[in-house]
Amino acid sequence: MRIKSSTHAIVQMAVRAKVASRGLSLLPTSAKNAALHAMAKALTQEKSYLMKENQKDLQAARKQDYPQALIDRLTLNSKRIDEMAQCLRDTAKLKDPVGEALNTWKRPNGLVIKKVRVPFGVVGIIYESRPNVTSDCIGLCLKSGNAVILKGGKEAFYSNRAIFFVLKNVLKHTQMPHEAIQLVASTDRQAVNILLRQAQYVDLIVPRGGEELIRFVAKYSSIPVVKHYKGVCHTYVSDKADINMARSICFNAKVQRPGVCNAMETMLVNRNIAKRFLPVMIDDFHKAGVEIRGCPKTLRVAGSGIKLATEKDWREEYLDLILSVKVVDSLKEAIEHINTYGSHHSDAIVTKDNKEAEQFLKAVDSACLYANASTRFTDGYQFGFGAEVGISTDKLHARGPMGLEELTTYKYQVYGKGQIRK
Repeated sequence: MRIKSSTHAIVQMAVRAKVASRGLSLLPTSAKNAALHAMAKALTQEKSYLMKENQKDLQAARKQDYPQALIDRLTLNSKRIDEMAQCLRDTAKLKDPVGEALNTWKRPNGLVIKKVRVPFGVVGIIYESRPNVTSDCIGLCLKSGNAVILKGGKEAFYSNRAIFFVLKNVLKHTQMPHEAIQLVASTDRQAVNILLRQAQYVDLIVPRGGEELIRFVAKYSSIPVVKHYKGVCHTYVSDKADINMARSICFNAKVQRPGVCNAMETMLVNRNIAKRFLPVMIDDFHKAGVEIRGCPKTLRVAGSGIKLATEKDWREEYLDLILSVKVVDSLKEAIEHINTYGSHHSDAIVTKDNKEAEQFLKAVDSACLYANASTRFTDGYQFGFGAEVGISTDKLHARGPMGLEELTTYKYQVYGKGQIRK
């Protein structure tokens, strides 16, 4: 089935999602969890079909000579489908936030006021490349009582559609309203414009993808948007760091999956440890195929095979095996560099000095900060959220990985005994 990207078709989709959200918000936790388990089972049963459809996207990507990092994000194999299914099961295990009383108090006039978590209603997810986002976001939205409208990128068109149909078919046999999940199955960019104008029916938009997409969504949406533009993530290696620990953390942060938003893009190294640390660290990176762009001090310390970094490099999200390296004089300079050039996403310090670590954690203005750990942990699954619908660098409503709680808002329930205001 191919849905036209006409205004009428998308408006009707939004209307159906809104109606479904009202019933979904009233479902008991047991019904939501049962649906998540049924969807997880279906993903593993339909593994061959999903991988067959994914091959269509991979063939198109190779034909268009996409970078290897993008092809990696697109790929669905047996292990990744099992992980998608497990993510749904893990989400089912999590505490249901809907109906939680955040606070309760009694006024002098006898009124009892409760602040209670409730779903947003309808969440629109606009995303690129990674097909696992389809199932992750469906699971989180349904568990948090929200209907969801998905608009994936053309790169993963067949994969997203296949995952959606497998999960949609499952809902017909559960208590979940099956219209609670919708997919804009079109590669037409105009479909995004239409969806972004449905403020009457859609309550929140979460874009996931490159900076160009996210800026486009933020500019043209008439619906509130939760977002991060890019992930320019840093690791600062202090002169008080354990060198072996620093090598392990920095290598993981850059090399494990270079094409994701929580990968390290700039490594800052204190000048007092640079001569001992940089030659071995950069040798590790070169063996892994990482291109190094360094400041003049880095070039002097670490030898050949390094390009001179430009001002642009300090703000660059490479999403590839490319790394900027800068030698800094102090913790203060490292913090100033991160707050100036970073994207307020994820940043780390490696140090054995607890006081220094605390200073870094307090002074750097980012959503997620690490002392002696890789930035690659900025992920809803790794945080114990089951998964995430996205990562926010905004400061209102949600910041960091967005899990179940971040997919809820609240309302006040006021209980009286006939009180009137005088």
